[in-house]
Amino acid sequence: MDTEAEPARRIVVGVDGSDPPKAALRWAVRQAALTGGVVEAVTAWQDPPWYGAGPVAAGADCADDVAEILTQAIDETCVRHRPVEIRPQVVYGNPASVLLYAGRGAELLAVGNRGHGGFPQALPGSAGQHLVQHAECPVVVIRGPADVTSE
Repeated sequence: MDTEAEPARRIVVGVDGSDPPKAALRWAVRQAALTGGVVEAVTAWQDPPWYGAGPVAAGADCADDVAEILTQAIDETCVRHRPVEIRPQVVYGNPASVLLYAGRGAELLAVGNRGHGGFPQALPGSAGQHLVQHAECPVVVIRGPADVTSE
């Protein structure tokens, strides 16, 4: 008998703070609760397009701002309780590439049907389209309501 614990079933979800990705996060939390998994809430960031074109405010840190957006999205989505472990991840890079990499070895990859500027340089829905075509695991695209508050 193997005494080593079985690795947790991972559901990776892309979160940018807008409503459809929050709906995807809510769905991922419910699915993980049903399957005994964990949720990896991943958000990507890149330097703003104006970066390097002029002076940047002292102390400006995009990674910290994006981490705050991710924390708020998790808190808003799981208002009453967190039935599963949620592992937040803030990663520098193109959103589609970051999520493809994060999805390696995952049981599922969940995204909202549309995001917003939290994923810079991506047309609405383009990251999700890319993931559906290229991910190594099943991809779930959630078309969720604007109200994503958890029960």
